[in-house]
Amino acid sequence: MPAPAAADALLRQLAASGRPALRPSNAVAALLVHEDGRYIMQLRDAKDGIFYPGHWGCFGGAVEVGEDPVEALRRELREELEFEMAGASRFTQFDFDLSPLGHGKIYRIYYAVSVPDAAFRRFVLHEGADCKAFDGSELLGNQRVTPYDAFALWIHVFRSKFTP
Repeated sequence: MPAPAAADALLRQLAASGRPALRPSNAVAALLVHEDGRYIMQLRDAKDGIFYPGHWGCFGGAVEVGEDPVEALRRELREELEFEMAGASRFTQFDFDLSPLGHGKIYRIYYAVSVPDAAFRRFVLHEGADCKAFDGSELLGNQRVTPYDAFALWIHVFRSKFTP
């Protein structure tokens, strides 16, 4: 079964089960920008217990209690891709108030991370179903992307249109 169909089936199964499977937490995400300008994305696994299975999303993950967000990003990229980032520029942050659902307030911080082609070719995927580089317009127009990551990517792709 292709990843989108498997993800749809899983989402229907989770909705029918009525059981809470997801635990929101503070998170970091990398806008991995290949040296040619494409965005390097992860195809999320089609499995129970993750947000937006079967969608393309940014690499990253939860920030552990007491962990610095940049160090969390560094750890996540090491774990997921065996990638040692040279640096990261804070790009934007989304804050979510999930208090009505009993989870409190959480954040998702996005960092822009430049990726040389030589490093991209050495990526070893340890999490997710696939890793691929996309042109920003192709990604936003033709792919199934997690909504919050799609918004951050849209802002990044069209950042020159924003005026102070």
